Amino acid sequence: MVQLLAGEKGSGKTKILLEKANSAAAVTDGNIVFLDQDNSHMYELKNSIRLVNVSDYGVCGADEFAGFVAGIISADHDLAELYIDRFARIAGPDFEKALIKINGLTEKYGIKCTASASVSRDTLCDEVKAMIIE
Repeated sequence: MVQLLAGEKGSGKTKILLEKANSAAAVTDGNIVFLDQDNSHMYELKNSIRLVNVSDYGVCGADEFAGFVAGIISADHDLAELYIDRFARIAGPDFEKALIKINGLTEKYGIKCTASASVSRDTLCDEVKAMIIE
């Protein structure tokens, strides 16, 4: 299931996401992957966490991003947790569609997923609002 940190830009979502990922690295038996649009947080993550710079792979739009995540899940049978920073920026205007698809995948394969997005909670559909934490 996807948990979403949603709020305005500059509200501290990335810091919370990094803390959650680093805390999970100490207790999770499986692999942890952190997706971002650049490498700016490389040195803030524990070395056991794999950082993937999505922009290196030419991903554009919600469908491509959901497919990209599906590829990561299919390639790593030991994947336990997935963290996605700047979700709305990476997935584009139809990010809710990608979020719902990724939610289905993570539920099916038992992967914990936490994502952050700089969006107003009021503009989200009810299915996505149900994913919001904090």
